[in-house]
Amino acid sequence: MSNEDITLTAGDAEVTVQPGNGGRVGGLRVGGTELLRQGERFGCFPMVPWCGRIRDGRFRDGATVHQMPLNSPPHAIHGTVRDGAWRVARSSADEAVLTYDLVEPWPYPGRVTQIVALTEDALTLSMAVETYGSSFPAQIGWHPWFNRTLAREDGRAGEGVRLDFSPAWQEERGDDHLPTGNRVEPKPGPWDDCFGMPDGVDVTLTWPGRLELRVSSPEQWVVVYDEQEAAVCVEPQTGPPDGLNTLPRLVTPLEPLEATTTWSWTRL
Repeated sequence: MSNEDITLTAGDAEVTVQPGNGGRVGGLRVGGTELLRQGERFGCFPMVPWCGRIRDGRFRDGATVHQMPLNSPPHAIHGTVRDGAWRVARSSADEAVLTYDLVEPWPYPGRVTQIVALTEDALTLSMAVETYGSSFPAQIGWHPWFNRTLAREDGRAGEGVRLDFSPAWQEERGDDHLPTGNRVEPKPGPWDDCFGMPDGVDVTLTWPGRLELRVSSPEQWVVVYDEQEAAVCVEPQTGPPDGLNTLPRLVTPLEPLEATTTWSWTRL
């Protein structure tokens, strides 16, 4: 099937899915208002087969050390699938199913399946990583860029978004932007940091007077990045940055790695 953009609709919600641009969600509009930062590298992209940075681009699997391209020197960042074209397995008015076959530079054959499902008041993103052969470590995550302010009908910028969440801990961040391995009390932002939420990710974004959006996931890790003026990122993922080395999740022939996140919204 073609990798042209797909538009999903439910009620007054509309989602643009971009198979040809890394399988990303290119836009999410509620009542005509765009919630995601626009641009080829923005929207919301899947992070597979790792999330965040890998230290020096290297990870170990047993006795073998693999080197990934340093696309954020001196590290490798955010996986490989956001740079490729995905196939459309099927699509309907409110759901799209995409697949991506893992290729070099990733050293293991496998397939990623992503489901984008829209209802009138929620968007659910699900992913699974399967192996064709040997087991391998992997991570799954999503990297949405939410607009810091929402456009108003009079053209002026609205009030900036507020973030509300109660993590159990913050991963201490070293000078190299990677977790040191120490867990510390959560510190005030701005952040480019990973947090632990053992009961599941639960972060609320509130655009005062406009919209409240809750990012939830059964996963226990979330990276919050709000150091840019235009957008804030709330990234649920299956492990911390450099997790291929520090907390690997194994994809086996019997057990794929699966994850899901839901964004649900309420108008204010």
